[in-house]
Amino acid sequence: MFNLRRPALPRDPEAERERIRRALVLPLIGAGILVAIQFLQGLVGGDFLRLGILPRDPIGVLGIVTSPLIHGSWGHLMANVPALWVLGALSLYGFPKATRIALPLIWLMGGLGVWLFAREAFHIGASGLTHGLMFFAVVIGIRRRDALSIALALIVLFLYGSMIWGVIPSSPGISFEAHLSGAVTGALCGWFLYRRDPFPVYRRYDWEEEEDRDDPGVHTLSGGRVIDLDGAAEGQAQETSRRGLASPDDPPDRS
Repeated sequence: MFNLRRPALPRDPEAERERIRRALVLPLIGAGILVAIQFLQGLVGGDFLRLGILPRDPIGVLGIVTSPLIHGSWGHLMANVPALWVLGALSLYGFPKATRIALPLIWLMGGLGVWLFAREAFHIGASGLTHGLMFFAVVIGIRRRDALSIALALIVLFLYGSMIWGVIPSSPGISFEAHLSGAVTGALCGWFLYRRDPFPVYRRYDWEEEEDRDDPGVHTLSGGRVIDLDGAAEGQAQETSRRGLASPDDPPDRS
C-alpha cells in the first residue's frame, strides 16, 4: 500500500535548508572534480585510458577506483555530468543516509562486476554511477512508498527512464556491462537500504481520530509519528505515536 498522505511541515526550517544545500552542493563538487580531471588530461596531453578497468587483469583491477573519473572526450563527460548531478541531488535530498552508503557500493561493487564479467577492453566513465543512482532512486522509492519517495522516483523515471535500455548491448564502444553492473548494485542498495532514513511525519486531524474510534477496523497509515494539528490551535502541536500498519507489507515505524 502506498502512503500518499501530505507530510507535515519541517519542524526545523534551518535544518531543511541545510539538507537542500548539501543535496545540491555535494554532487556539484563531484561534477567539478570530473571536469577538472578532463581539463588536466587535455592540458598534459596524456592518455588516461589505462586508468580504466581492464577485466580480469591484475593491474586493471585498480581501475575499479579510477575508471569513473576518466572520460574519453568532453562529449563523453558531458553525457554523464548533468545526470550525475541531478540524480545525486535527488537521492541525497530524499534519502541522505542511504545514499551515502549506496554511492560507494555502486562505485566499487559495480566496478568489480565489470572487472569480473566485462569484455576485454578498457572501461571508463561515470555512466555506471548514473545508472546505479537511477535504479537506486526508483527501487528505494517503491520500497519506502511514502509521498516524497514516490514523487522522487517518478521524477527520476520521467527524466532518465530511458537508461533502462542502457543495460542492453548496443554499440561496441559503449560499456553496457558498466551500466548493467551499476544498475544491479543500485537496485540492490535501494532494496536493502530503504529503512536507513526516517519515514516522514504526517499531518493528522481530530476528525480522523473520531473516524478511527467509530471504525475499530481502521489502522493508522505507515509513517509512525503523526502530528495533531487541530490541537495546535489550543496550544502547541501534539506528537503522538501510532502502532497500526495499513498492511503487513508497510514499512515499520522509523522516528
